[in-house]
Amino acid sequence: MELRHLRYALALSEHAHFGRAAAALGIRQPPLSQQIKALETELGVQLFDRTGHGVRPTAAGEAFLARARQVLDHLDLAVRDAADAGRGETGSLAIGFLGTALAAVLPEVLTAFRTRRPQVRLELRELPSTRQIEALLDGSLDAGVICGPPPAAARRRLSSLPLGRETLVAAVPSGHPLTGAASVPVRALDGEPLILSSRQAEPAAADVALAACRAAGVEPRIAHEAHNLHTLLGLVACGLGIGIGPAGMRRFRHVGVTLLPLEPAAAGLEFHLAHRFGPVPSVLGAFLRTVRQVHRG
Repeated sequence: MELRHLRYALALSEHAHFGRAAAALGIRQPPLSQQIKALETELGVQLFDRTGHGVRPTAAGEAFLARARQVLDHLDLAVRDAADAGRGETGSLAIGFLGTALAAVLPEVLTAFRTRRPQVRLELRELPSTRQIEALLDGSLDAGVICGPPPAAARRRLSSLPLGRETLVAAVPSGHPLTGAASVPVRALDGEPLILSSRQAEPAAADVALAACRAAGVEPRIAHEAHNLHTLLGLVACGLGIGIGPAGMRRFRHVGVTLLPLEPAAAGLEFHLAHRFGPVPSVLGAFLRTVRQVHRG
């Protein structure tokens, strides 16, 4: 049995006449009669009663035609879904992100993409950069917003797009003499216990903070490392040291912490959107185009 047999049977049911059904299908009447007879033989039941005025479905025919309509309707849906997926209009994307990046660089991208591809399901996962790299490499993430470009060991397998940069700020605990200043000279951090992003979780963020200190002639005294910015601010609020992190920390208000710009301004943190090298699925390609358009503009 082929799909054309289903279409032939449905056309015959609709037109109730072999000649009219054949004309609608664009074939001659004898081949249509032969195909319907062959279908009935294959099924072992009579699908149509032949009368002098035309044909009408039997009870078996009605049952068969109902299912045949469902089959062809589902086929049409499958064809449309495949075409939509091929254009990147449907499907799903798993996107990793950093908490600070969600507020700093992602809102405009996500809004634009949802407007252009409303049928695509987005799964957003907050993960540190190192975990995102692992997930990108094992295929459990499609793309990820990370701090800095991918590490050298992963660059043969990952590509990235720069998204933007954030300057560094100092997170100072309440009661510290520096809280009354307009900014924090990096030299003033000499000898202070510092709280930085963990090299295990955010090596690029840790490197930028260390480089800013050393450029000012300060050898950092690292008291604690934090796996995320909420933890960093919490440790500062406990009076355990001065934190250094991206300006995006201002979006995470924390009692007992004052955020001040560093002087001189450091190079800052650069965010990248990373994804695997190789053939890019249509839906990911549509997302990458949106990212380029938003950040080019």
